[in-house]
Parts: sequence; C-alpha cells; structure tokens
Amino acid sequence: MNLYHDTLETPIGPVFISVDETGALVELYTGRSLTRISAQDGTPDKEKTAAVRQQLEEYFAGARKDFDLTLAPRGTEFQRRVWRALEQIPFGETRSYGELAAQLGVPNASRAVGRANGTNPISIIVPCHRVIGATGALTGYGGGLPIKQWLLQHEGALPASAGPAAPLMREI
Repeated sequence: MNLYHDTLETPIGPVFISVDETGALVELYTGRSLTRISAQDGTPDKEKTAAVRQQLEEYFAGARKDFDLTLAPRGTEFQRRVWRALEQIPFGETRSYGELAAQLGVPNASRAVGRANGTNPISIIVPCHRVIGATGALTGYGGGLPIKQWLLQHEGALPASAGPAAPLMREI
C-alpha cells in the first residue's frame, strides 16, 4: 500500500495526515501522539491529502461539526468496532468508557474499550477525545490532555470555566 502524507498547522499544533492511494484516511495524529507515525516513508502529497486538510481547516474554524471522509484505519476487529462507535458520539457530547462498552454489548469491557480508544490512529475525525472517565474527568489522550481539553472546549462539550486549555504549543 502506498501512503501519502502531509502536515497541517492548526490551533492545537501540527496535525499529521496520512492517506492511501485512494485518498482514504489511514492516520491522523496530533501532539504527543505524533511519535506513533508509521507512514514516515510515505510520499509527501498535498493534493492527495487536500480533502482531509480542507475538512480539518473547516472544523478548526468552527464551520464543520461532522466529517465526510473515507476512513481506512488499521486495527483488530474489536478496535475497529470501538472506532466505529466513537464516530457515533455527536459533536459537543461525551461518553464514558463504560457507556461505550455497554453500547458495544460488552458492559464489563471498559478497560478494553479504553485500550482500543487509545490506539485510535485517526484522532479528531474518529473522536476519541470525546471519551471521558465515569466521573467526568478528562483521562488519557494520546495527543496529551491539554489538546483533549482544547478540542472538548472547541466543541462546547467542556465549559470554558474548566480552565484554560492554552497555551498548547508550550505544553506539547
């Protein structure tokens, strides 16, 4: 499989985008999760990543709540089930790991759901940032908790009174 990539500068710092030859999104990493990039040997190509770039720019500008992209994440069947469930969490809302596990029909598997959530290779678009602890606490995020907080505040799922999420660039 040939991969094509690009990096987009955003309010949360650089976002790495990797697509396959059809333009399907394979990876999207932010912040500390940039260390997970597996497409480093791919070919830089702004044309192949243009649709992803445009939709992300619209999202960060506040003009897009839902993404309309073909996704091709690589993972186990269970991981892909969890990632599909993440896509069902509406903009501006959150779910706990336990709620997500129950939705998947495995109510005692919140830790497994958390592990699958943590391996999500397409952050933001497959909104793993919308999953929080049962108490409402912000827990784990591959890009770092300041980015998770910023994304949730941007979507209105976390009030600004939760404290400032910036300056992100110094915390990454």
